[in-house]
Amino acid sequence: MVKRENKKKKCLILSVKMGYGHQRTAFCLRHLAVGEKIINADDYPGIPFVEKKIWDITRSFYEKISRLKDGSFLGKIVFSLFDKFQKIPDFYPKKRFLSPGFQLKQNFFLIKKGWGKRLISFLNSFEVSGTFLPLITTFFTPAFMAEFFGYKGEIFCVICDSDVSRSWVGLNPSESKIKYLVPTERVKERLTLYGVKKENIFLTGYPLPKELVGDEKLNVLKRDFSFRVLNLDPSGKYFNIYRSLLKNYLKKLPKRRRSFLTLMFCVGGAGAQKEKGIEIVDSLKKEIKKKRVRIILVAGTRREVKEYFQKHLKRVHLENEVEVLFEEDFQHYFQKFNQYLRKVDLLWTKPSELSFYSALGIPIIISPPIGSQEEKNREWLLKSGFGIDEEDPKYVSQWLFDWWKEGIFFKKALQGFLEGEKMGSFNIQKIVCGG
Repeated sequence: MVKRENKKKKCLILSVKMGYGHQRTAFCLRHLAVGEKIINADDYPGIPFVEKKIWDITRSFYEKISRLKDGSFLGKIVFSLFDKFQKIPDFYPKKRFLSPGFQLKQNFFLIKKGWGKRLISFLNSFEVSGTFLPLITTFFTPAFMAEFFGYKGEIFCVICDSDVSRSWVGLNPSESKIKYLVPTERVKERLTLYGVKKENIFLTGYPLPKELVGDEKLNVLKRDFSFRVLNLDPSGKYFNIYRSLLKNYLKKLPKRRRSFLTLMFCVGGAGAQKEKGIEIVDSLKKEIKKKRVRIILVAGTRREVKEYFQKHLKRVHLENEVEVLFEEDFQHYFQKFNQYLRKVDLLWTKPSELSFYSALGIPIIISPPIGSQEEKNREWLLKSGFGIDEEDPKYVSQWLFDWWKEGIFFKKALQGFLEGEKMGSFNIQKIVCGG
């Protein structure tokens, strides 16, 4: 990783309210922001009506398209056509300097018409002692806006997936001053192929939340992982095999394991795959009643998903046995999510930005991906050994406990803990803020 000399300073964190990925990433970096406040490009003070309308239409279209993936045959065709516009090409054979696609050209057409001009004027008002703060954005469009309309500070763009499409790079990448903070070697090389200058790419890792990592010695992460990994090996067979290795990393090993598994199932920001949560509960009903497994259904900030879960839990008389995680806004949702995650043994989710949470030593059960970037995240999880594809949710009561006994979850957790990048937040802080 390239080192940069800076005096320690604060920055501006910019996100968009499109799904959870960009907001979650911004939330993980909030400690770097002035007043720990996240600015939303699509909902900031004084945003012009037309500017907000464009963002609202974009978000609404994205959410509707995402839900089509699990709908009718026609819906799947429509989604497939849309996904071609943001598709990440095969990495081999390596292709350099791909032409900008339709989505990117459309973005710049709107930017040239003035979309985002007021936003950058607003950001330029944050002047401290005659200097302009570094800007970190978790979405590419605001980064393009910042460069086009002359943001006066440095511009950084955090990438939230294990691979990246051409849409994240501007029309003339070799001339751009945007600096990219990337989670994987693949993204680093991909951006180079797209024409981004090497000195503008920093391999940092994904910025995991500090409340789940702790300090740079990983004190919180190690403590939570030590209890989780013991619990993921009910027979103790694999824990004994790897005892010396674990003790070397953790120093102190726990002695007692729980008698149950804690499984968290997450629904995406567009509300897709919520039906699967109820399938899981239906299959595990007996085990839930026997307290062999604890289920947390994550509705996020989607009230309709929360109500859907509650309605069906009441139908099967599990409303007091299964927890539903819901909050009205992103900040309270992410805070509560992180609190719950410290006690979770397994995370069942589509391969979103949560794929990188495998570095906490949490095995990922992978739901079918929605979109090209999630397909690449799934490939990364499987190749890395951090996750495993789900089997039929209707029979989860069978395969879940088989995998538990066979040590599959233990091995995935250990692989993620040992090899996953955990220092992303610290690396980004050093690069952007100088410490």
